[in-house]
Amino acid sequence: MSTRLFKLADSPLFVAEGIFAAEIVGECRRRGLLAGAYALRRPRSATFLRRLARDLAEQRKGPRVLVRRGVALLRAEPAVLRRQTGLGAEAARGRDVLRRVARLLAGHPPVR
Repeated sequence: MSTRLFKLADSPLFVAEGIFAAEIVGECRRRGLLAGAYALRRPRSATFLRRLARDLAEQRKGPRVLVRRGVALLRAEPAVLRRQTGLGAEAARGRDVLRRVARLLAGHPPVR
C-alpha cells in the first residue's frame, strides 16, 4: 500500500471516495477530521449493469471477460460492504449521503 500526503489548507472538509476510502476512516476519526463516512449501498444488479455498460464502452477487454468479472464483483459486493462498515463507514443509500453532505456544506452538524 502506498501513501500520499495532501494538505487541506483552509478547506473545512474533504471527500475521499472509492473502494479504499474506508481505509482512512479510523485515522480521520482519531484526528478529529471525520464528519461522516459512508459506504454506498446500492442495488447490486444496478451496479453490475452500470459497470458492464462502462466497461463495454471502454472496450479494454472482451465482453465474455467483462461479464465474468462483473458477476464475480457482484457476488463479492456484500463482503466489500461488510469490510467497509467494519472499518467504520456507515452503509447508506446515495441520496441519503447527498442529503448529509449538503447539510455539512450548509454548516449544519451531521445527523446520525
